Amino acid sequence: MKTPVISSRVPLGFAASVASAALAVWLTACSKPAESDPFSSAPKPAGVAQQPVEPAEPITDLPALTTLTKTNAADLAWDALVKLSEPTAPPEEWQTKRPDEAEIAKFREAEAKRMGVTAERAKDFYTKFPKHEQVAEAKEMEYELLRAAVRLGQTNYVARVETIEADMLKDPAASEEQRFKLRFRAVERATMALKSKGEEVMLAEYEKGIRALQKEFPKRQEVYGMLLEVASNIEGEKALKLAQEIAANATEDEVKERATMLVKKLGLVGKPLPIKFTAVDKRAIDLTKMAGKVVLVDFWATWCGPCVKEIPNVRAAYEKLNPKGFEIVGISFDQQLESLTAFVAKEKMPWAQYFDGKGWDNDFGKEYGITGIPAMWLIDKKGNLRDMNARENLVAKVEKLLAE
Repeated sequence: MKTPVISSRVPLGFAASVASAALAVWLTACSKPAESDPFSSAPKPAGVAQQPVEPAEPITDLPALTTLTKTNAADLAWDALVKLSEPTAPPEEWQTKRPDEAEIAKFREAEAKRMGVTAERAKDFYTKFPKHEQVAEAKEMEYELLRAAVRLGQTNYVARVETIEADMLKDPAASEEQRFKLRFRAVERATMALKSKGEEVMLAEYEKGIRALQKEFPKRQEVYGMLLEVASNIEGEKALKLAQEIAANATEDEVKERATMLVKKLGLVGKPLPIKFTAVDKRAIDLTKMAGKVVLVDFWATWCGPCVKEIPNVRAAYEKLNPKGFEIVGISFDQQLESLTAFVAKEKMPWAQYFDGKGWDNDFGKEYGITGIPAMWLIDKKGNLRDMNARENLVAKVEKLLAE
């Protein structure tokens, strides 16, 4: 039996359905949209969609394949399958009210189950109608839906996905591009399987997998974009060396530029951060004049789900440690001042906020190479940048710097 190929010849509804797997990483970070991307596959977390999601056409009286007896049964079955592949529209209230983690988890679980059911129907279709012109699309639909279901937590489909991919890799007609993508997908799954063990373990597994890809496909430039994701999420000398390697070897302009910017950014550690501005509440802020204080510089936005999720932790740290000399300076990537001020008041965030309304083109964001938020940096009592990943163990890190 011919195995499916990797292509884009699938129903539009199905493509959107697979895209909903981005919800699996919604709670991690918001990334700046890239002009290009190493096949938009490296596990870069995504933010909340800014455009309303059009509701899918409701499915009514969907016929079971076994009940179709007309001469055009195959066509009817295909039409039914396409309808079933349409993504479920998120609840309408999500357009105005941000969903909480439990609501997102429930939606993800339901979508994953729907994808599994649809994958089974796709298999039923090409098994019952092996000569139909849509057989290749049905096989691809089965594979992509199973992959998406796995990304959303349905690990019971992993073995089946691996079997399909193994058959694809055995196909002598498979191109290097197809083999590379298949190998990467295995790396991605191995990484996501370690999610419960924390970011550090996941990044180590991801880098190991990408290095194996680099060895197997030495001419593929995509690996440098993937390694850049690792370098952007680790710290210290290892991060600097990795960024330097990428900057020296990547041929894709955007990757080289981002790596060069990361090298520059990592070079800021141990040096003063000359951030100076007038806050939205008219306070004059100058980090160089805050000696004796430990300062958190929080790059964030009200529209970024992961940023909002961090607010209770940041506020708790402020309430506990502000009396001991801890301050926070917010650098907002919002574009609407009214939205920012209303949100800050509602969430009781008393620290200063920078706003220029430029979104991802935020002046300080551009100057310091911020491509993902929240980004939290810690300044020590001498005014030097000490930590570029303060999001992890914030209270403990601040207490350590206060004790110096």
